[in-house]
Amino acid sequence: MKLSRRVSWFLLAFGVWSWVIWVTFAKNLWNDASGLAFDDAGNPTAYFWVHLTLALTSFILGTMVGVIGLRGVRAGKE
Repeated sequence: MKLSRRVSWFLLAFGVWSWVIWVTFAKNLWNDASGLAFDDAGNPTAYFWVHLTLALTSFILGTMVGVIGLRGVRAGKE
């Protein structure tokens, strides 16, 4: 299957966006001071685990989409 240059660049940009957004989200989750992510004893709550799982899954899927886009961009240069 061949991807157009436009689609390849879009997928690559989406992958980069995923790195920026989800890494930032995970950092903010880890440093949460609102009491949602950690209880009074400093232990992670269910909120923390659910959102960490969401962030990691989205980060991995975004990375895979970005790799597909990168491969499409590289293939278009040949």
